[in-house]
Amino acid sequence: MGSGPPTYDAEPIALPAADPDDLDDLVADTVLDGARYGACTLRAVSVRGDSARYRGEPRRDSLLTARFGTGEHALLLVAMATGARATPGAHRAAAEACHWIGRAVGRSHARLVADIRDGRRGDLKSGLHRLTDRSLGKLRASAAEQGVDPEEYAAGLRCLLLSADPECRTRVFFGVGPGGLFRLRDGEWQDIEPQIAEIKGEPVMGFGSPPSETPEGDRFTMDLGIPTPPSPYEPAPEPPREPFRFRTSIARPGDTLLLCSGGLADPLRGEPELGDYLAERWSRPDPPGLAAFLADSQVRVKGYADDRTAAAVWEA
Repeated sequence: MGSGPPTYDAEPIALPAADPDDLDDLVADTVLDGARYGACTLRAVSVRGDSARYRGEPRRDSLLTARFGTGEHALLLVAMATGARATPGAHRAAAEACHWIGRAVGRSHARLVADIRDGRRGDLKSGLHRLTDRSLGKLRASAAEQGVDPEEYAAGLRCLLLSADPECRTRVFFGVGPGGLFRLRDGEWQDIEPQIAEIKGEPVMGFGSPPSETPEGDRFTMDLGIPTPPSPYEPAPEPPREPFRFRTSIARPGDTLLLCSGGLADPLRGEPELGDYLAERWSRPDPPGLAAFLADSQVRVKGYADDRTAAAVWEA
């Protein structure tokens, strides 16, 4: 799609260079996953971009899907991270970011499930902000241990939490860095990414502030990363370098929620034809299978050749 054919071929050309003593560092071209719990069906994919496929570079995006707990008390986590552009360890930083947040969420999953089911948005926001701060702080510590510039060994991190309880329709997004959060409702895309407004001068109560709740009942908030006083038991985590984003969304039957990295968010916002195509494909009565979801996520748009990572949730 777009003004002409994409610059690069549609299929992988070159493999990344491999170190025989560090084969665990290799990153697959494509990762595909899916599940069905409660009222939702999940599809998730991470695909190396056309540019990286052509140059033999590893996928900078990382994807983690995990279930913590069992039955109606289970919590599903989708975490995606994108490493810094044009840095040799970008794929490692992205993978580390996903693993750190996965450990943090997994260890706190019982409390998170209870907060989601009971609608405690304030507790969720503050708790997830702390977990994100600590995870990105560990990433910066890892950079220091390796003697790498923390600005280069960095990653944007975006996550989605889903309760396995079929009676719970609250979907929770949180993270730091660019990307997109979209909702497909009644055949139309809604861009529900929390917006970060620049604040200049003295704050004025109520001036320029977005509403705390949308007409659909969704609530969203964000934090500008102001550090909290240090705990007497442990050092205060260093705040993220970009604002923390948080939103809870109340799903309706028939909705499709899409969380994605910039590699898919940018063409969705920049090429209406892609949005129309995916809206038609993903508004059908049944969610796509894994192969069909992979094919849909790889629809190519001229001028966009970055890695694409996406997680979509269909509501029964």
